[in-house]
Amino acid sequence: MKPLTEKIHSCDQMTIHTVPTDKYKTTSLIMMMKAPLEQETVALRALLPQVLQNGTASRPSRKELRQTLDEMYGALFTTDVQKKGEQHIITLRLEVANEQFLSDSTPLLKQATTLLAEILLHPRLEGDTFVNSVLETEKRSLIQRIESVYDDKMRYANVRVTEEMCKGERFALTAFGTAEEVQAITAESLHDYYVNAIRTNQFDLYLVGSFEEEQALADVREAFAPLIAINKPANQLVTTESPDVDEIRVVHEAQDVKQGKLHIGFRTYLTYSDEDYVAMQVCNGLFGGFSHSKLFINVREKESLAYYAASRLESHKGIMMVMSGIEFAKYERAVEIIKEQFAAMQQGDFSTDEVEQTKAMLKNQILETADVARGYVELLYHQVISGSKRTLSEWLEQVDAVTKEDIVRVAKHVKLDTIYFLKGKE
Repeated sequence: MKPLTEKIHSCDQMTIHTVPTDKYKTTSLIMMMKAPLEQETVALRALLPQVLQNGTASRPSRKELRQTLDEMYGALFTTDVQKKGEQHIITLRLEVANEQFLSDSTPLLKQATTLLAEILLHPRLEGDTFVNSVLETEKRSLIQRIESVYDDKMRYANVRVTEEMCKGERFALTAFGTAEEVQAITAESLHDYYVNAIRTNQFDLYLVGSFEEEQALADVREAFAPLIAINKPANQLVTTESPDVDEIRVVHEAQDVKQGKLHIGFRTYLTYSDEDYVAMQVCNGLFGGFSHSKLFINVREKESLAYYAASRLESHKGIMMVMSGIEFAKYERAVEIIKEQFAAMQQGDFSTDEVEQTKAMLKNQILETADVARGYVELLYHQVISGSKRTLSEWLEQVDAVTKEDIVRVAKHVKLDTIYFLKGKE
């Protein structure tokens, strides 16, 4: 099978990315809408895709939209909203069967392209604004989603450590806003925001699957002509530069919990666009990214200090977050040994075999992500967010090229910033 190749087509203010391949049994259309993460708009952006999936001008209900998808051989439509660094991304995904597997000559990809454009550009309205009953239903659903974070203490601790660590930075915001912000949204304010987003967001449409490329591009240009005509992306704000760490911030919070959540934030001062990003990925994998890592082996296994202990990188913000679940009484020792494990990374206290095992697992993780179209697009979209190019094959080659010296070098730049501990009440 040929390696996947992305082709980028400029279409005035919208960018079309085609990945012709017979690797997948379906064809995916994935629209990414990018804008800066901002306090004033975060709740509006989180709510918008939920409202859009409730029908279009010609299919004015969720039921009719589902029926259309069913008639398209069980096509799937999903939406999502997430933050990547300090950018806020709305995703609309439409997945249809590959036409070459159909017994008839249904132009399924053209139908899917037309439908996706209709969902985005011709939503169901009541007069000249969104339908209030739909809005209120989706507001309740989003508020429940926001409030559910409080019940999942691992997610809650991750939100809190981020808020404390990144005070004054956009990254402190969640992707969904607060319940109060959602509650304040009206049908008129959301529609006003929608009109503005269509005019100013950066749009990237990915087509992944087996299709005739020129025809697919012509269909996209026709279906999305209204967007192409009016969209003028606003100046995209760059990520706030990570500040120097003057002193380590320590935050303790007490709740009625049975297990302590110890989350520790480090500043790496490296993001996806940096040459040393891949070395930092390997460093994180060795420190806490995999089951053979220092955190897992030493904090969880040898010392029995944690029910779980791991670390992960935020690729576009330059943050490495350690997450662990511990007994309340083991807080001091857990903090101590986590610090010791990263000091060991900075001193090169790890073997060549451990490095090679980490590199193999990291490459496997990247390839597993690329095994599904949605995951492959996520990998490609890193390039849009960062403004830098790194193909899948280049990424894998760069992982192979990382040396022990590279890992030590990037580790020495990392600084502990914030220690957050969610503990039980006295």
